[in-house]
Amino acid sequence: MADTLFSLKGETALITGGTRGIGQAVAIGLAEAGADIILIQRSTASTETKKAVEAVGRKAYIYTADLANAEDVAGLVPRVLADGHTIRILVNCAGIQIRHAPEVFPDADYRAVMGVNADTVFTLTRDAGAHMLGLEPSAVTGRRGSIINFASLLSFQGGLNVPAYAASKGAVTQMTKAFANSWTEKGINVNAVAPGYIATDMNTALINDQERAASISARIPAGRWGDPDDFKGSSVFLASKASAYVSGHTLVVDGGWMGR
Repeated sequence: MADTLFSLKGETALITGGTRGIGQAVAIGLAEAGADIILIQRSTASTETKKAVEAVGRKAYIYTADLANAEDVAGLVPRVLADGHTIRILVNCAGIQIRHAPEVFPDADYRAVMGVNADTVFTLTRDAGAHMLGLEPSAVTGRRGSIINFASLLSFQGGLNVPAYAASKGAVTQMTKAFANSWTEKGINVNAVAPGYIATDMNTALINDQERAASISARIPAGRWGDPDDFKGSSVFLASKASAYVSGHTLVVDGGWMGR
C-alpha cells in the first residue's frame, strides 16, 4: 500500500533551484520515488544533481534560464513542452535572499527579491497549471498535476532585516491558496512547504552569527537545524497519491519552531 501511495513512477517533475540545498534534495527524493526530473538552472555547468538523479535510474534534463529575467521565465514552460515533455509535477524552490536594515533597503534589491521569489513562482505556476489542465488524470496519482511552492517561516513572521524576503514568501503562501481554490476540483493540487532554519548556503550569514545562531537553536524543539534531506519525504507526499485530499495547504517543516 505504501509503495502505491507514494509512487511517482513514470511522472515528470520540473524543478527550479535544484542545483544545491533543499532543491537538490527534493529533486533526488522525487527521482527516488520514480519521477523523471527537469532541472531549471542558470547554466549547464552544474551537473551534480543530474548525475544523482540518473544514478537512481531516472532521466534528468537541464534547461537553462535566468529566473531574474521575466522573458526567460515566460518562455520556460513553452520551451519544455515544445520538446515533448509532459509536466505532472512543478516544484518552485529557487529563491534569493538580500539583507539590509529596512530604513535603507534599496528599491532595486526589493524588486530583485520579489522578482525571483514571487513573480517567477506566479508565472511558472500559471503556465504549468494551464498545461496540466489539458491533461487526462494520471494513472499513478489520479490527478492532473501537483504543484509545490517553497514558502518560509517568514510567510508568517517578519524576520530581521529581510522585509523583501518576508513579503515575497507571504505572497507565495497566498498565491498557493488562490491557485488551489481554482484548480483543486479540476485535479491539480497546489500546496506549499515552509522550511524552518535549515543549514544551507542561504543561511550562511545566520550560521556565522554565533549569538543569533545560538538563540535560534535554543528555540527549535528538535534540537538541531534542519538538513536538506528533511524535505524529501514532505515533497514526495505532496506530489503523490498520499496527499490526495490536501490542497491549498502550507506544510511547515521546521523541527517544531512554530509551535514554541
